[in-house]
Amino acid sequence: QVELRESGGGSVQNGGSLRLSCVVSGHTVSGYSMGWFRQVPGKAREGVAGINTAGLTNYAESVKGRFTISKDNAANTLFLQMNNLKPEDTATYYCAADLLPDKPPTPFRLLIPSEYYYHGQGTQVTVSS
Repeated sequence: QVELRESGGGSVQNGGSLRLSCVVSGHTVSGYSMGWFRQVPGKAREGVAGINTAGLTNYAESVKGRFTISKDNAANTLFLQMNNLKPEDTATYYCAADLLPDKPPTPFRLLIPSEYYYHGQGTQVTVSS
């Protein structure tokens, strides 16, 4: 059984940094395309960053240049390094793994939450002004 567990969320001030982690059990991260998503109450979940099995990445325009997605295959963990955080980054952040196999793993699909098979429970990030 595949499980994803996020950690690393917290409260920071405007301009601060956080690193989110997503530990995967039941499968190797190297074999999955994976992504980070975020959601605020009353809004749809949105894609933040994604990475496929070849290491190709894609980012939402709002986080380009500030966030970096990466995998540590030895630790079987997905990371999201978030720098220069802004109040509008406040949300619950989720990781997801394993793009559904019905279509090619394009960069566009990496940022679509419904394209993934497995999802974590989320970690809260709060950025104060």
